[in-house]
Amino acid sequence: MLRQFMVGGAASAFNIAIHALVMMIVVRVAQVKGAKSNSHSSLLLIAVMIPAVSVLMVTHAIEVIVWSFVYLMFDAAPPDADLVYFAFVNYTTLGYGDVLPLERWRLLGPITAMNGILLFGWSTAVIFEVLRRTLARNLEISPTD
Repeated sequence: MLRQFMVGGAASAFNIAIHALVMMIVVRVAQVKGAKSNSHSSLLLIAVMIPAVSVLMVTHAIEVIVWSFVYLMFDAAPPDADLVYFAFVNYTTLGYGDVLPLERWRLLGPITAMNGILLFGWSTAVIFEVLRRTLARNLEISPTD
């Protein structure tokens, strides 16, 4: 069991590092874009939110791929399993149950789900913060929009 926690903890920490880096970049780029723009508030909101959310979705996909590599390295899934699919089902807490981890690695699924849920929550907080800052910036530029 300790080995599962160590492997899962290392994969989670790696994904947290990826997420932290991307979060920092998303917030900084949104700040710069909002500060330099004089566009209409609705257009600015679209111009900031679509790329921000798209980047976060790509980041989550990369983190799922990290988990699929962990499953591959430690032979945690059945031999015929699609590891990216298996990682996505666990990471998103979808839990179809059509692919099950091997008995000796059964805790990796819940650890993957815990990592995914925490990172989705973090992304949601960042999306809200980017939205809040963009709207606050628009109110400073033109409070009548």
